[in-house]
Amino acid sequence: MRSFPDTAKVNLRGHLDIGGCDAVDLAKEFGTPLYVMDEATLRERCRRYIKNFHSYYPNSAVVFASKALSTVGASRIIASEGLGFDVASGGELYTVLKAGADPKTVYFHGNNKSPKEIKEALELGIGRFVVDNEWELANLDKITRETGLRAHILFRINPGIEAHTHEFIQTGKIDSKFGIAQDQLDSMVQLVGKMKLVDLVGLHAHIGSQIFDIKPFVAEVELLLGLITKYDLAEINIGGGLGIAYLPQHNPPSIEHFAREIGQALKDKTMAKLVLEPGRSIVGTAGVTLYTIGGTKYIPGIRKYIFIDGGMSDNPRPILYDAVYDAVLGNKPEAAPEEEVRVAGRFCESGDILIKQIKLPKVEVGDILAVACTGAYNYSMASNYNRVGRPAMVMVNEGDASVVVKRESYEDLILNDTL
Repeated sequence: MRSFPDTAKVNLRGHLDIGGCDAVDLAKEFGTPLYVMDEATLRERCRRYIKNFHSYYPNSAVVFASKALSTVGASRIIASEGLGFDVASGGELYTVLKAGADPKTVYFHGNNKSPKEIKEALELGIGRFVVDNEWELANLDKITRETGLRAHILFRINPGIEAHTHEFIQTGKIDSKFGIAQDQLDSMVQLVGKMKLVDLVGLHAHIGSQIFDIKPFVAEVELLLGLITKYDLAEINIGGGLGIAYLPQHNPPSIEHFAREIGQALKDKTMAKLVLEPGRSIVGTAGVTLYTIGGTKYIPGIRKYIFIDGGMSDNPRPILYDAVYDAVLGNKPEAAPEEEVRVAGRFCESGDILIKQIKLPKVEVGDILAVACTGAYNYSMASNYNRVGRPAMVMVNEGDASVVVKRESYEDLILNDTL
């Protein structure tokens, strides 16, 4: 069960078991759809990053990309393992601080931070602003002068490196809303040099997400190394983007291989601090989403549809990115596959297809569909389309299941409505 959490197995009842908890029992107790996060897998990924990067390049810091999964419960676990946080909004910042994160370990990203968010982050004493453009730099200068608070910044540059991934998650291309063009960097460095309370400490780049090839990361490191040497800076931030195995046949590089290659690219060439911002590769495989199968529809000569009680509202990635997922029937994960089906959601869009094609055992109404690798960008991107409440999330560990996000009620849906 390669795409599932490390603790996933088939228990004595013949059911899928995650973190010592029977998936069928979880569905009965907490309802479906249900986000299930495995604490052991989450902690193991954090520890693997810390151990390997400190081994291959000791002056390194691992910073979790909150956009992948931003909840107080998950953030508290991640902070307890010694990671910092990459945030991209005031809301993500509020969440990680509520979880007990040290503000000095926070890197504030975003191509359009509001003046309010900048001021709040300054007052909270965050470690770094990752500055995306000249407009933001001017806002930082103005707000630091008004408050008397100092800002430590990195410039996010556009590296011009294209990784082999979906077009929408390639962020290092020349034509991108993110980052400062390299031919504008001299003028940006000169601008910040005239500012009294804004200190440039390093450079950041991010080449994209769900990347299986290490070579673009090495090229990114070499580019940043040359630039921080040119400008006499002390910090390199390479962003995130390491891929995971959404399907059993996917073969992403290991965290150790990633750390070794990056460490070798820097070793004996610099004393600079290395920062990286993994997200998906920490939380992705720790997550499973459980659905209850409702009706089915057979179109002769074409296909069979099975309908689940969730879909694009709780996981918009298939409709956005053509994302692919593996799944099993949680109540009979070892049953022999018998039929090829299309897994369709409940929402009012013809594109609401969770899995276009998968071979499953004979499907019956009431079966529990367990979809793997849903820890990243599922809850984070969830919506209330069709006025459907977002699912609950439970953290499982050694046979215990704790609710870390409550299921939204009808009252929650109208909480901010006014007449």
